[in-house]
Amino acid sequence: MKCLLCSSWSTTHICKACRAENLDPSFYKRKIRGNIDVYSFYKYREIEKLLHTKHTDLGFYIYSILAKIAFTRFSENFSFEESVASLGVDEHVKHGYSHTAILNRALKSKKIRPRFNRLVATSKETYSGKSFQYRLLHPRRFAVKAFEEKYVILVDDIVTTGMTLTQAAEALEREGKEVLFCLTLADAEKR
Repeated sequence: MKCLLCSSWSTTHICKACRAENLDPSFYKRKIRGNIDVYSFYKYREIEKLLHTKHTDLGFYIYSILAKIAFTRFSENFSFEESVASLGVDEHVKHGYSHTAILNRALKSKKIRPRFNRLVATSKETYSGKSFQYRLLHPRRFAVKAFEEKYVILVDDIVTTGMTLTQAAEALEREGKEVLFCLTLADAEKR
């Protein structure tokens, strides 16, 4: 097959050279609700073409590569005194897989325990391409299913306005959970 980025022949969808040259993650930080940190590994424009594969069968492979490069590397260096749950934001299955579940699974480590389908939007609103006003008027209404850990890392693929992560954090806090921070692949904020 050919590498999606350079079109060279490769045994994977993104060759090793392109991974090293184009996908070395950085660490971007912003806050939502004034007090919750959101860490992103890329700016949206850096991996936009790859993010758009999530709506295709190819997305499973691309998200798996990105998860290993960014999320697994992060989990290997994460340290906290207690066990922490990581929760994908609305791990709804589309095209045969859940892109947030792929990212969440990559966090598994001694201190991070991925929990699946524990944070589910009861409203099936999609925020992709929608305005901040639309997002305010159409909340996702997250339901939290029981899990043992008190501390949580929220996982999503893209942070745009922060509305989804804010609503998810509020739902968890109502259940007595504490969101340590959020991790996303990409930050779509324009600066």
